[in-house]
Amino acid sequence: MSYAPPHIPGIVLISGATGDFGTAFARRFAALGSRLILTGRNTEKLKALADSLDVPTHTLAFDVRDRKAMEAAVASIPAEFAEIDLLINNAGLALGMEPAQKANLDDWEIMVDTNDKALAIMTGLILPGMVERGRGHIINLSSTAGSYPYPGGHVYCASKAFVTQFSLSLRADLLGTGVRVTSVEPGMVETSFSLVRFKGDAEKAAKVYADTTPLTAEDVAESVTWAATLPPHFNVNRVEIMPTVQAPAGLAVHRFKKS
Repeated sequence: MSYAPPHIPGIVLISGATGDFGTAFARRFAALGSRLILTGRNTEKLKALADSLDVPTHTLAFDVRDRKAMEAAVASIPAEFAEIDLLINNAGLALGMEPAQKANLDDWEIMVDTNDKALAIMTGLILPGMVERGRGHIINLSSTAGSYPYPGGHVYCASKAFVTQFSLSLRADLLGTGVRVTSVEPGMVETSFSLVRFKGDAEKAAKVYADTTPLTAEDVAESVTWAATLPPHFNVNRVEIMPTVQAPAGLAVHRFKKS
């Protein structure tokens, strides 16, 4: 007997839709019959993804670090797509793994602008309509890095801790409005994430996943779809997932060399 979700969001907005996660999310919700709003920077990639889906789809091309462009894009959403039931804040990235004292400040700024500022602004643009309608769901893509920091993570880990705390704070503000909020926090997932982090160095990126079995974008989509299709009275505050081969590490200790 096949599983029939009790709740299917009518209109889903996915930021960062042409990335590995975003594409997996789009395909899952299209399979459920949701109408989609797909956002990203690359117009051609957005069109190709939209053309591959068998549901009404609207695309918005802009850079999430450009607030004015984001505001204009959201304001241009046609009436038939305006009542967004589910916002998936998925756009995000990591850049570099050098120690903080050697890090590139431009990389730090890009991570904060993309992972935090853009997510907050998109939420602020979509949320009032959800509250007015008395229904909706915001799913923010955070990371286990927000809970378990690691060497070289510095701003990336901090940016994801922001996403988790922002999600929980939204829950507090939205009590009684009928709007749900979920923070989805994956661990190691094999996507283009590491290739972006190492700025196209495929050898470095491959070493991250070598000799292991990481999660896939489809695994993360499974968690997002599960949380989004539960009955409206059921809110999942946080979903933390890791591959079986990964676990939180212990605390590091520096030991002095004996003279």
